[in-house]
Amino acid sequence: MKTVYSLVILFSFWYSEVNGQTVTDTTLNEVIVTATRQNSSPNNLPYSLNRITITDIRNYSFRTTPEALSGSIGIYVQKTNHGGGSPFIRALTGNQNLLLIDGIRMNNSTYRYGPNQYMNTIDLFSISSIEVVRGSGSVQYGSDAMGGVIQVLSKSGNFSQKPKWGLGLIGKIVSADMEYSGSADVSYQSNKFNFIAGITTRKFGDLLGGDSTGIQTPSGYKEQAYNLKANWQLNKKTLVTLASQQTVQKDIPLFHKVKLENYKYYNFSPQKYNINYARLEINNGSKLLNKVITTVSYQSTNEQRNYLKNGNSNRFEEIDRVKTIGVTTEIDSKLNRNWSAISGIEWYHDQVNSSKEQINIFTEQRLKMRGLYPDNAKSSNFSIYSLHQFLFGKFQLNTGLRYNSFALRMQDTAAGVNQLGQVIIRPSSFVGNIALLYHLIPNHSIYASFNTGYRAPNVDDMGSLGLVDFRYEIPAYGLKPEKTYNSEIGYKIEGKKIRTSIALFYMHLKDLVNRVQIPGQQIAGYNVYVKENNQESYIRGSEMELAYKLSNQLEFISGCSYTFGQNITKNEPMRRVPPFNGRILLKYSKQFWNIYLEDQFAGKQTRLAQGDKDDNRIPVGGTPGWNVINLYSSIQVKSMQIQIGLGNLLNADYRMHGSGINSIGRNFNCSIYYKL
Repeated sequence: MKTVYSLVILFSFWYSEVNGQTVTDTTLNEVIVTATRQNSSPNNLPYSLNRITITDIRNYSFRTTPEALSGSIGIYVQKTNHGGGSPFIRALTGNQNLLLIDGIRMNNSTYRYGPNQYMNTIDLFSISSIEVVRGSGSVQYGSDAMGGVIQVLSKSGNFSQKPKWGLGLIGKIVSADMEYSGSADVSYQSNKFNFIAGITTRKFGDLLGGDSTGIQTPSGYKEQAYNLKANWQLNKKTLVTLASQQTVQKDIPLFHKVKLENYKYYNFSPQKYNINYARLEINNGSKLLNKVITTVSYQSTNEQRNYLKNGNSNRFEEIDRVKTIGVTTEIDSKLNRNWSAISGIEWYHDQVNSSKEQINIFTEQRLKMRGLYPDNAKSSNFSIYSLHQFLFGKFQLNTGLRYNSFALRMQDTAAGVNQLGQVIIRPSSFVGNIALLYHLIPNHSIYASFNTGYRAPNVDDMGSLGLVDFRYEIPAYGLKPEKTYNSEIGYKIEGKKIRTSIALFYMHLKDLVNRVQIPGQQIAGYNVYVKENNQESYIRGSEMELAYKLSNQLEFISGCSYTFGQNITKNEPMRRVPPFNGRILLKYSKQFWNIYLEDQFAGKQTRLAQGDKDDNRIPVGGTPGWNVINLYSSIQVKSMQIQIGLGNLLNADYRMHGSGINSIGRNFNCSIYYKL
C-alpha cells in the first residue's frame, strides 16, 4: 500500500510539472505563518509547515483540537483515551514538542514524556487557526521544541469605522449519541475597540468503534469552556490586548485501564486549563525598534485522577496543580531593506502542588500520601534570543541563537519512598540554527537547514512517584538535558494551480531521558522504572505534499510521510514511531456548496521496541494498517452554514499506533454555524 500511495503522489507531482502549470505570480491559498516568528508566506521560509484554518475545522468537522491535526502531513495523532490526543511530529510527542497559545508557552514543568492529553484542554471553538513547524523551533521558542512547534491562535475581533455587534452560534450532533456540542459567541467592533466572548458546552458519549469493536465503554465525558479577548487601539502606534480562556473536562475515563488492567474505574475529573494574558504592542516604525511586543501571562492547570481497582478496599484521589507566570518581550527590527531581525527575552516560573489520598470505600477513612510529584516544587525558565534574515538576490539566509537557562527546586522527604531530599539543578544551553533558501524561478524554492534542539529535565522527569501508563515510576537523580541535531533539505512550489513541498530530514538525538526497569522490583503488581539519560537515537524520513487545481471547482490534494527511528544504544527501533501514513483528498466547490471526499491511510507498524512490545495498548506483533474513507459536504445559506459528514464509510476497525482506544467507526455528523 505504501508503494501505491507514493506513486500516486509522485505521479501527480510530475504531471503538474510537465504540463507547465507552476510558474505564476499568483499563489494558491497563500498564508502568513507566525509559528516561525517570521511573518511570511510558506514559500519564503526554509522550514516544513502546516496550517489548519477555521474553515478547515468547520468543513472537516473535527471533534477536538488535537484531532484537527489528523491528516496533516508529518503529524500523527495518538489517543491514549477519548479525552486525550497527542500529536507526533516526526516521531516525537509529549514534552518533546512545544505547544503555544497566541505565542505563549503552554508546556509546563509537569509535561510528560510520551503521549499526553494537554492539547485537548484547548477549546476547539475558540480557535482561529493552528500552525505547525516541523523539525525546528528551539531557537525560536526555547526548550521542548525538539520535534517541532504547534501554535494555536485564538479568535480575535476586528476593527471597523462604524460600531457593530455580532452573534455566532454553533450546534453539532454525531450519531449513536457520540457528541452533542453547542457554542455561542458575541462580538463588538469599532474603530478603536473590539472584543469577542464565547462559551462552549459539550457532551461526548461512549465511542463507537468500527466493524466488530462496537461501543467502547467507558469513554465518554463532558466539557465546558469560555474564551474572552479584547483589543484597544490606544493610538496609531499602540495596541493593548487582554485575553482569558478556560476549559473544564469532567469524568474522562482512561479506557484501557478499565478494559485491560482490572480497574473498576479510572477517571480524570476534573481536567482543567486556564490562561490569562495582557499584551502591549507598540509600532514605532524605526529600524531598531520597528515593533515591540510585551506579554504578561498567568496559566493554571488542574489534573485530578480518581481510581479504584477491582477487589481493592481503597480508592485513590490524586491532584496535581501547576501555576505559571510568564513575562516576554519581543523586538522586531527592520535594519535595512535586506536585513531584518526578531530578538527577545522570556521568563516563565512554575509552582507545582501535588497530593494524594487513599480512601477506604467502606469507612471513608482518608490517609494522606505523597503525590505524583514533590509538593511545592518550583521551576524557572529564562532565555534570550535573536533571529536574523538576510536577502541576497535570489538567496535568503535565516540564522539565530538562543541562550536558555533553568532553575529547578524540589524538596522530597516523604517517608517510605525513594527520597530525593533537596534537589536543585540549573541546566543551561545555547541552541542555534542556520538555513539557506534559493528561489529557482518565481514561486519555486529549494532550501537546506540545520538546527539544534534542547529539552531541559523537568519536575515530571525527576520527581514522579506512582503509576504512569503501565509502569510504576520512582524519582530520578541528576538528569541532564536532551539534545537534538536536525538537518533538512526541501523543495517548495507555491503557484496559481499548484502547491507542493518535498522534505528529507535527519535528526540525531543524544542524552535522551528513558525509563529503565529495575530488575526484580514490583509495586502493586507493576514493574518499577526510573528515568536515566541513557539513550542515543536517530530519526530519518521524508514528507511529500501536493495540492493541484484541476479546474476552478475541483482540487486534488495528497500527501504522505515516512519516518524511521532507531535506538542506537539498544540497537532496536525507537518507541512509538508512526507508520507510513498520509491522505488523498478530492475537493469540489461551487458558489456556496462544497463536497470533500477523503481517504486517510496508514501502513502497519511492526518495527517495535521492547517498550512497545510491553505496552498493552499495542497489539501483539504490531498495529495493523488501515484505510478510512470520509465524505464531507457543506452549504452556505445566507448567514447559516450547514455541514454534514459521513465518517468511516466502510466501517473500518482501526487504531492509531500506540493508542489506548480504537478510532471511530461509521458515523453521521451534522453541524450548523450561524453568524449575524
